[in-house]
Amino acid sequence: MLGYVLGIVPLYFLIYLPASQMLYGTSQRSSNTETANLAFNLSSIASDEPLSCPSHSYNSYILSHEPLIIYIENFLNAQESVHLLKISEDKFEPSTVSTGADTSIKKDIRFSEVAVIDRDDVVRCIEHRARDFQGWNPNLHIERLRTQRYGVGGHYKHHYDWSGASRDADRVSTFMVYVDAECEGGGTEFPRIWMPDVRKGRWCEFLECDGVAAQMGITFKAITGNAVFWQNLDTNGRGYEETYHAGLPVLSGYKVGLNIWSWGTARRR
Repeated sequence: MLGYVLGIVPLYFLIYLPASQMLYGTSQRSSNTETANLAFNLSSIASDEPLSCPSHSYNSYILSHEPLIIYIENFLNAQESVHLLKISEDKFEPSTVSTGADTSIKKDIRFSEVAVIDRDDVVRCIEHRARDFQGWNPNLHIERLRTQRYGVGGHYKHHYDWSGASRDADRVSTFMVYVDAECEGGGTEFPRIWMPDVRKGRWCEFLECDGVAAQMGITFKAITGNAVFWQNLDTNGRGYEETYHAGLPVLSGYKVGLNIWSWGTARRR
């Protein structure tokens, strides 16, 4: 069954999603919320040298088809989590917020520390895994990986990962990976996504559940090694407003996350 699930995910990206968009169309969305002014900088894009990586297994569960949101159980193994923590430790700096030409520390919006990590073989294999998950699209490029550390009170207010600016490239997808989550609180909230039927399957292991199935708004629990993947743009290059999300405050303990952003062509029309 696991092999079947892992085989289906790339097929979804390469065959099902483009076909369904062509047949049924995509609703138009525009953003009226201030977002970070992202810049497509080739120096920040991870190169794609060939390498040999150890085998790795994970489970994936589709929560939403449009926008595509997939929960991934065991995206990282324990050794990878420990390694990421080790190589991040001396690189953490206060997180900043960029809006237009202004970049500054704004703890009321984003209170955490960020580390841009070196691309050793372990990190490159995680990049490899992220590309593999998305079907090895030749036009997809992984941004340099970075970890974020949140202590008590650490949070990131609601925002988009896509820019929506008039340009040729944007962050087309996101992985939010929980490297270490020894905390209360600190979940990832999507207030514009419908809660699935929590009476079926294992969703309440991964989501904050109150027993109500048909409600707007979900929060993914911070669970070490697991990840949430979502597409930021539709096939026309427009950002999904449903991907508006937040890192909720850590109430006790700490959380370390890993951001994996994939860049691609934003064919806005």
